[in-house]
Amino acid sequence: MVFTSHMDLALEEARLAAERGEVPVGAVIVSAAGEVLAKSGNRTRELNDPSAHAEMLAIREACAAQGSERLTGCDLYVTLEPCAMCAGVIAAARIARIYYGASDPKSGGTAHGARVFSHPQSHHSPEIYDDIDANACEALLTEFFAARR
Repeated sequence: MVFTSHMDLALEEARLAAERGEVPVGAVIVSAAGEVLAKSGNRTRELNDPSAHAEMLAIREACAAQGSERLTGCDLYVTLEPCAMCAGVIAAARIARIYYGASDPKSGGTAHGARVFSHPQSHHSPEIYDDIDANACEALLTEFFAARR
């Protein structure tokens, strides 16, 4: 099987989030068969919901599409390293693999900070691949925050 990255779709969702005034983070859930189940960008401000991160919204949508609380065998593409909150939900959903772009030393929860998946309490540890289109992901964030200063 040939690997196909879906980070371009996550980047598009991040760009759309930026256009809405949201922190530009995008996420895509792909089934084991390669079907895009869900995609979303951050909507915390729009929905007045601190849990409305791109990953959370995409997971909710994919679970609804699958009719299950588990996304076994699915992949998550996200433009920024998931935070601890999102990592907890990723574990609960049993997502197989995470592909993320930019690292997040301040608020990340996978390679930085809480490192959720390395705790013995973590019910599931997905495979993690970082630095996927990192330059494009980082540039979106840098441009977004520079424009606000």
